[in-house]
Amino acid sequence: MQEIDLTPDCKACAALCCVLLPFDAGEAFGFDKAGGEPCRHLAGHACGIHAGLAAAGFGGCVRYDCLGAGQRVVQEVFAGKSWRDDASLLEPMDAAFRAMRRLHEDYALLISAARLPLLEGEEAERQRLLDLLNIGQKATAPGLAAFETGPLPRAVKAFIADLKARLRPRR
Repeated sequence: MQEIDLTPDCKACAALCCVLLPFDAGEAFGFDKAGGEPCRHLAGHACGIHAGLAAAGFGGCVRYDCLGAGQRVVQEVFAGKSWRDDASLLEPMDAAFRAMRRLHEDYALLISAARLPLLEGEEAERQRLLDLLNIGQKATAPGLAAFETGPLPRAVKAFIADLKARLRPRR
C-alpha cells in the first residue's frame, strides 16, 4: 500500500487555501476575508507577499498546512485545471478540498497514533482505517463526497476518542 503524501506542494495547487478559506482580521490575519473570495494578495496562483507574510500580519497563513490536500484536489481530482480558468470549478473544488483535507487530517491522526502504546486490537483497527483512507489515493469528486458523508470519518473519530479515553491519566 502506498502512503498518502501529506507534504504540501503549493506549486502544484491552484491557491485553494488563498481563495476558499475565510479568515477574520486579528492577530493571525491582517484583514477579513470571506470563504470563496480570493485573497487580495493573491497574484495568479501565488501569494504576492509570501516572503513577508508574518511581518505583514498574516502569521495564520504561515502556520497553515493543508497536509497536501490542495495539490491532490487540483492534480488528481481536477486534472490540473484551475478555478482561475473556469469559475464554475470553484464550488466543486471547494467541496473536494474540504473533503480531501478531512481525509488527510484523519490519515495524519492515524499515522500519529502509531506512536502511542496501542494494544494489538487497536493497532489492527488503526491499520484497517488507514487502508480504508488509502482508497483515496485515486480520489474523485464523487468519491470524496461519499467519503465526507459516509461512515469512515465517524469511525476514525470514534477510534481516536476511544484511544484518548483509554490513555487519559486517571485522577
